[in-house]
Amino acid sequence: MPTLLIVHHTPSPNCQALFEAVVAGATAPEIEGVRVVRRAALSATAGDVLEADGYLLGTPANLGYMSGALKHFFDQIYYPCLDETRGRPFGYYVHGGNDVTGAVRAVESVTTGLGWRRAAEAVTVTGAPGKAEVEACWELGATIAAGLMDDA
Repeated sequence: MPTLLIVHHTPSPNCQALFEAVVAGATAPEIEGVRVVRRAALSATAGDVLEADGYLLGTPANLGYMSGALKHFFDQIYYPCLDETRGRPFGYYVHGGNDVTGAVRAVESVTTGLGWRRAAEAVTVTGAPGKAEVEACWELGATIAAGLMDDA
């Protein structure tokens, strides 16, 4: 059974709303035969990454960069997973107070280095997420999971 690994750092109610929407999309009734594993960025391991077939990442934009927790995740998994995970699909969402540019650049840089394939447009949200942003995160989760369904 294909596995989608959702790695997130969810320190605020705004990030929590986006995370919950991603999970709801990834686990929608229409998504069949895909196991969804959720891991906080500080507890996700290289083993989790190697066992997954696709990835969904979530981070706040902190001081113009991805969260330290997501950076720690990448630091831990980069070399152990570099060769084994090339070409695997991923998506991501970023939440920030007013600017997410640096966080987006950082996630794109690391995932490009890993050789992961972006399978959906990133969802970027500034300020409190509204209905459209929550729906976009639901779609993100559903899109990445549905892509894995095709691989089953």
